[in-house]
Amino acid sequence: MSKKENKNESGSAESAGECTAGDTKDDKGLGLGVIFFILAFVICFLSGTLLFPKLLYSKKEQPFNFNHELHVGETGDCESCHAIREDGSFNGIPKLAKCQECHTETPLGETEDEAVFTEMYVAKEKEVPWYVYSRQPDCVFFSHAAHTKTEGMDCVTCHGPIGTSTNLKPYEENRITGYSREIWGQNIWGIKKHSWDRMKMDDCAECHKKETGHQGYCFQCHK
Repeated sequence: MSKKENKNESGSAESAGECTAGDTKDDKGLGLGVIFFILAFVICFLSGTLLFPKLLYSKKEQPFNFNHELHVGETGDCESCHAIREDGSFNGIPKLAKCQECHTETPLGETEDEAVFTEMYVAKEKEVPWYVYSRQPDCVFFSHAAHTKTEGMDCVTCHGPIGTSTNLKPYEENRITGYSREIWGQNIWGIKKHSWDRMKMDDCAECHKKETGHQGYCFQCHK
């Protein structure tokens, strides 16, 4: 074999070796890229699920605990405290005067919460500054009479089984909008299991369409 042929064969072998080494480097780079992408995705997912809600919402405790189960047992229903007025409007959270129909400056029970209520609010004729979980934006009009009286809806449909609760959960306020987390829902992805898991416009429209066949008009709910 001539020197020229040997030289050509050596050159071909070297080129093949260089290609093989290049392919190996490319495979390693691709593998590292995939691993980096997966790690970044996991970090972003966990941050969005666990960290972001803690940053977005601030927690506030109610002035004192309120036992709904105890009061429903004493009064018999929700409307004894959360009544519909004669004009059809809803009185919402009862005023101190309503509480004073049963409560006086002498505690009815022996709990710390009862003592706080009588000493700080009843005795001083001061309204309790409750944080309202279901407060809607000012531009929203909602008629409780139309839903509970006319259509016969149960309070549980929107508010959940709060009548059986013995403790008040912390009030979570959106740092940007100032609204309660109950409006958006506890699930940061907007997923809900029950009708009372959130109170967004989409949920109202979905219920309206299911019950009436039409999701309603803007002017029905927005001022």
